[in-house]
Amino acid sequence: MKLSAALLGFLPAAVLASDIHVAFYAREVAQLHNVIRSNNELDYGCRPKVLRASESEHKLHAYVTQEEFDALKRSLDPSVRLETVSHHHKRQAITAPIGKGDRFKGGKVAPLGIGTKKGITNAEQLGGILNYNEVYSAMKGLEKEYDIDLFNAPEKTYEGQAIVGGVANKAESKKCDKQYIYFTSGIHARERGGPDNLIYFISDLLYANKHRIGLKYGSLSFTNSDVKKVLGAGIVFIPMLNPDGVRHDQTNSNLWRKNRNPKSSTPGQPATVGVDLNRNFDFVWNYTKHFAPGTGAASNNPAAQTFYGTGPFSEPESRGMKWVYSKFPNIRWYIDLHSAVGDILYSWGTDTDQTYDPKMNFLNPKYDGLRGVIPDTATQKYKEYITEKDLYNAQLQANLTLKAIEKAGGKGWIVDQAAGLYPTSGATDDYSFSRWHANKKLNKVYGYTFEFAPYGEFYPNSDQYVQNIIETNAAFMQFVLNAVKIGLK
Repeated sequence: MKLSAALLGFLPAAVLASDIHVAFYAREVAQLHNVIRSNNELDYGCRPKVLRASESEHKLHAYVTQEEFDALKRSLDPSVRLETVSHHHKRQAITAPIGKGDRFKGGKVAPLGIGTKKGITNAEQLGGILNYNEVYSAMKGLEKEYDIDLFNAPEKTYEGQAIVGGVANKAESKKCDKQYIYFTSGIHARERGGPDNLIYFISDLLYANKHRIGLKYGSLSFTNSDVKKVLGAGIVFIPMLNPDGVRHDQTNSNLWRKNRNPKSSTPGQPATVGVDLNRNFDFVWNYTKHFAPGTGAASNNPAAQTFYGTGPFSEPESRGMKWVYSKFPNIRWYIDLHSAVGDILYSWGTDTDQTYDPKMNFLNPKYDGLRGVIPDTATQKYKEYITEKDLYNAQLQANLTLKAIEKAGGKGWIVDQAAGLYPTSGATDDYSFSRWHANKKLNKVYGYTFEFAPYGEFYPNSDQYVQNIIETNAAFMQFVLNAVKIGLK
C-alpha cells in the first residue's frame, strides 16, 4: 500500500498532525525495507531506521496520522506487525515542560550545564526545556560571562529571526583560522532538547576552563586537561538553525519539523508550509535525477516532511549553515545533532560505501538514476566511493564516541553509515563531507549526524531530557578529543 502524495497534500489540518507513534515489526530486515519502499512519504523521523527489537525480530519507527494508521492496518503484509508505541496527545501530559519567561534575564545570567552542576535529575531543576527566546539570551549570557565571540548569519529567517552562533576556544586562539570543530542543532524543530544539549555543553566547557576543574557526565569523567584540549580545538556552534520552526513547534506542540517558509504552500493546507532544511543542501539535491526511482531520498511534495525546497540552498537557514564554512575555513569535523533514534551516522548517505572504484561517486553523471537502491539489484548496482583512510577515520571516530556514551550510562545507541537501510539527499553531514570532493581547494570535513533519544520520542519526559544532556555532552567531549588525536589539519 502506498499513501499518495496528492492525498497527503489535501488532508485537513487536524488529520495531518502525525499523532500516533508506531513501530513495524518483522523477522527480516528486507520485510521492513519493503514497508519503506511502499510508503516512502510516511514520517520516519530524520530518516527510516531499522533496529533489532529482539533475537528474532527487527523494528521500524514512524509517526502517522489516524488515517494513515487505518490504511496501514488494512493493507500491510501479514508478516509485518504494526503496533502503537504512544499517542502524541496523551504523551503531552508527561513531556518535559518548556521554560517560561527568561531564566537568563536577557543575557545577564550565564547558563550552567550539568557536567559542573551536581544533583540534576529532572528538567524542572534546570527550568525546563529552553524556550526559543532563551536560546538567544543564553548565548548573550555566555558572551557576557566568558567573552566568547557571537555572530549572526548574514540573512534572517522568513519570520525575521536571527540565526545566532558562537565560537568557544582558548583566549589565544580567537582567529578564524584556529577553529576546527563545527556543531549545529535545532534544524528540525520538533527535536526538543537539541539546542539545550549544545548550549549546556558549551557552558560546561567554559565554566570548567575558567574554574580549572574537570567535567563529569554520568559515570564518565574528563579532566581539566581534557577541557583545555577540547577548547583548544576551537568550536564553532549554532544551537538553533531553525528558529521559526522551533517557535512554531513550542507554541503549538504539533511535532513540526520544517521551517516556516510558505513559498510552496497551498492556502488552507498548513502541512504544505515549510521546507525540510536537512534536504536542502547542495549534495545530490535533485533526487529525481541522481537517485533510482522510488528510493525516497527526499520529496518534491510540499506536504511531505522531507520536502526539499525549490532548489539547493533555497532557504536562509541552510545558507547560514554553509556561510560558516567560508568564515571558518579550517573546520575539519562536523556534527549535526538530531533525535530520536540513538545513533551516530557517518557518510555517505547516498548508498552503501565502497573503497575500490573511485569513479563510482556522487559527481559522476554516469550513475544518475542508479543511486540509493539498498541492497543492489541486478540492474541497479551502485555504491558510493570513499577512500580506505577516510572510512577508517570516520568509523574510528564514531566507535570511540559510542564507547563514551555507553560509559556515561547511555543505552541503545548504535554506529551506522548514514545510508543505512535507506538513502538521503541534501543533508548537512554529506554536504559537509562532499565539499572537498567537489573542490579540492576546500578543507576536508568529516560530517556526522548524531541522533540522541534512543527511546524514539521527539518530546522527552523530564528524566529523559536530563539523560539526553548527559549522553550528548559526553559524546561531544569525546568526539573533540578523538578529533584532536586523529587530526585537525
